[in-house]
Amino acid sequence: MAAHGCCSLSAAFQEYLRHLALQDFPCGLGSWNKSCLSGHRSPHRVQPGQEEAVLDEETPEALLELLRDQHSPWALPQDCSPQDQLLKEMAVLAPELVHGSKVYQVLKSLRMVDKGVEEVDEGVLQFQQLEELILSANQISRITSANLPRTLKILELCCNTVCDLEDLCSQPPPELQHLGLGHNRLCGPSQDKFLTEDFWPNLISLDLSFNNLTDLLGLVSQLSSLQKLRILVLQGNPLAFIPTYRGFLVDSLPKLSILDDIYIGPDERQQFHGLARQPELSRSEARVVVTVGEMKGVPDPSALQQLDVDSEAPVITCSYFVTYEFAEGEEGEELEDESNTEVTKTHQSSMVTMLDVDSSAQDTGETKNQQDPAAMEETKARSAKVFVTPGKPWADTIDCSYTKEHIAKDLVGLKSYLAAGTIVSVVEEKVLSWPVDADPEENSVMNKKERQDSAKPPASRDKKKKQQQQLPRELRSDPPILSTLGTTRVTLEALLATEDLVATVCDFGVLITEKPPESPVPEEKDEKKGKDKNKKPKEEGKGKNKDTAELEEGQELQPVPLTVQFQMQLLRWPFAVSAQSQENEAVAVEKTQ
Repeated sequence: MAAHGCCSLSAAFQEYLRHLALQDFPCGLGSWNKSCLSGHRSPHRVQPGQEEAVLDEETPEALLELLRDQHSPWALPQDCSPQDQLLKEMAVLAPELVHGSKVYQVLKSLRMVDKGVEEVDEGVLQFQQLEELILSANQISRITSANLPRTLKILELCCNTVCDLEDLCSQPPPELQHLGLGHNRLCGPSQDKFLTEDFWPNLISLDLSFNNLTDLLGLVSQLSSLQKLRILVLQGNPLAFIPTYRGFLVDSLPKLSILDDIYIGPDERQQFHGLARQPELSRSEARVVVTVGEMKGVPDPSALQQLDVDSEAPVITCSYFVTYEFAEGEEGEELEDESNTEVTKTHQSSMVTMLDVDSSAQDTGETKNQQDPAAMEETKARSAKVFVTPGKPWADTIDCSYTKEHIAKDLVGLKSYLAAGTIVSVVEEKVLSWPVDADPEENSVMNKKERQDSAKPPASRDKKKKQQQQLPRELRSDPPILSTLGTTRVTLEALLATEDLVATVCDFGVLITEKPPESPVPEEKDEKKGKDKNKKPKEEGKGKNKDTAELEEGQELQPVPLTVQFQMQLLRWPFAVSAQSQENEAVAVEKTQ
């Protein structure tokens, strides 16, 4: 836990020592420690003629056992750090070494994690033997290398707010072998010039993960001067989204052994051989493919009222589609069947417009329980573009069959998007169609024809009536009504590291829809009343099969949740490059034609 009020590393260390209480029993130079010099004992402890006083003294081994025995009230917490245990045990075995300023001369490793440190001050130079300095999870934005001990070999600054390396490289420790700068605020290309052998001649391991570095070519040209570099971590940077990222690094840094915590083997080197001589393939863009598969658990809309030939009720047609967000500033290409491309694009643009305009009205009574308020709130706040799959009619399993490749030019924006995740929604589009009323003149003509038909034989009349019923009736459609059936967030953070694919089944839960009671026709109502009076209690449920009744009951007990298959793939070498080369060939053919 961070110590409030501690700004400098020296002040935080003093506060840390006070918290350890190295001078209190069973540690320190007290009279309870038999190994202590007599000069350190309190004179009043041993009175003349009272030899029993020496019984208060304990051997260092016995005092050490009080620290290690978990049943002891002075036992060290199980989650204490090795540094805590070392200092406490040293305060028992050699308490004079942790007394006063002598502790600075003893420690070779100092771990100050999440202590509220904002500055590495000159007091740190008192650690004359310090080889390892761990300062993770503090609030350090700048670090002056002149205040670092020259003996330092490991410097870990993970999870701080470092945004500039100039001060760190002014007088860097010459023997430094590991530099950890992961999860900071470094952004290129201005920082690349400080990552060369001129500043870090003995650097073996370098962690620059989860910053905002974008210039892959510039960074590699600097890192190639680090002759002793064997371990490099760059995952989580926008430049890591470039399809040729890993291959270009592996071929450009032949002495590298581990990249992003993955060992580089001979086969991988052979696979990427020659890629360093093709920098044009490492342009700053990412290729991401989104696939939406099967949708299940959509309520059957057949329970809705349907239009008879002579009915005044509307014809209700329902279709279903999936929406998802993707980072703005991208170019996309659909990889599906292009036979209906123009219609699909028009449909999608109109759907997006309606979703944007009617977003406040999407939370209907039917779907209110399926909404995620936090997700919907973030959707409005984030800068992202909504994409819509083509609408599909209802089925038990709706196959969306949607695949789209996005080409992201803004790599920093893509990183922010992946860190936040995407919002996936299932939307129902309901269209009400009404019969078009005929004109009065048409009605008079129709009545005349009906009178003529009445003179014909009944068989002929029935045949003609059946033909008229089979003819399609002209309908007019109202604007579509959109209802969001479910909304969820898909986590995409795995794509920031070394994963290439996130595949999941979005579960929106069971949709609770109330079926409106059907109003019986008056004749049927009277008939039903008569039947109910004559009906015997034992005859209830007659006509229903026992298995059918159990099946219906089981279906009610086990409703199917609304689910959608969703996946996002970050294309890496060689898939993205082969696709890119195919595109270039197609463009070349078009030009020649």
